[in-house]
Amino acid sequence: MKHIKLVLILLFFTGTLALQTTAQGQFAAIDKKMLQIPDSATATTQGIASYINANFTNDKEKTRAIFSWIVNNIAYDADNMFAINFYGQQDERISKPLTTRKGICENFAALFNDICLRTGIKSFVVDGYTRQNGFTDYIPHAWCAAYVDGAWWLFDPTWGSGYLANRKFVKKINNGFYMAKPSALIKSHMPFDPLWQFLNYPVTSQEFMEERTAENQSKPFFNFSDTLQQYEKLDHIEQLKAACRRIQSNGVKHALIFDRLQHFNAEIENYNRNRDVDLYNSAVADYNDGVFLLNTYLQYWNNQFTPLKQDAEIQEMMDTASNKLKAAKNKLQKISNPDANAAALIAQLTKSMDVIDVQVKEQQEFLVHYFSRPKAKRKSLFYEKKTTWFGIPIN
Repeated sequence: MKHIKLVLILLFFTGTLALQTTAQGQFAAIDKKMLQIPDSATATTQGIASYINANFTNDKEKTRAIFSWIVNNIAYDADNMFAINFYGQQDERISKPLTTRKGICENFAALFNDICLRTGIKSFVVDGYTRQNGFTDYIPHAWCAAYVDGAWWLFDPTWGSGYLANRKFVKKINNGFYMAKPSALIKSHMPFDPLWQFLNYPVTSQEFMEERTAENQSKPFFNFSDTLQQYEKLDHIEQLKAACRRIQSNGVKHALIFDRLQHFNAEIENYNRNRDVDLYNSAVADYNDGVFLLNTYLQYWNNQFTPLKQDAEIQEMMDTASNKLKAAKNKLQKISNPDANAAALIAQLTKSMDVIDVQVKEQQEFLVHYFSRPKAKRKSLFYEKKTTWFGIPIN
């Protein structure tokens, strides 16, 4: 069994070396130029990006320069290989490898992505998992996608920097993970969200685990390009909702997929909860403002509209109060699936609004009647009814 495993490893590296030789020859000048970057420029991604922009012109050269600098200068942090946290601070993912010159996949991907963006290249970090030596890995992985020469290409600077042997990092540049075709990288790299496969016939999670990654045109056609354009127009939460739908549709066949889906759903739920709290508090603020404005109007009414104002000013007093109260009611109606405590508060506030609505309607009808009369005959209307009602704001 050991002899079979050794042959497989040798075959793997033989294929890799062939790819490296071709790429190294093609990009030798770029790689050499990146070795000349001043140390002072490598403290920040902006410094690295500025050097690249000053020395290279097209996106292919720039992505090569970025890949080259990372794989030659950042070592894999084998001691922390399990400390992946896709939900940490983006700034920390980038600053740590620049300071320590070590990192794990999330650091390699964050660096590559940030420098791409700073050099004017559209890029995304892709989260997923991998398949190595016939086995699906049990820890997540991160790599990148960048738009170069009118197409999407995939980059894995982590795997491109070397490999692990007996839990020790061995630096060995692997150009097979520079500008890889999506149809090739899907053999070893599976995104959680099938959108990031960049394939018109995405591979399901079950197929990936069974190593059935060849294009299957009997499946429904997936226009990932149009979907990506729509995705970029969505806000963060709508992006998460769309991703959840795609992930579920592609099959939750791995614990890592389930974990990612659970996190997305929890983030959506937390957002909805916070949004509902904000909506309720904003509704209360609008209600209190409306009550204050209505009371101001009623006091003016009790003074028989003195001192004198123009008709439009009087109507505006009433309309402003009414609009605030309407805004409060609209915000309450947007709250979905409140818990028992929140539902009780909403019911209480809604009841108060219903009482005020009656008063607002009466006053709006009064103003219609009031403005329709000649000014000399308006005064008598105040003797037909006297109002002393004042709303009570909610704290």
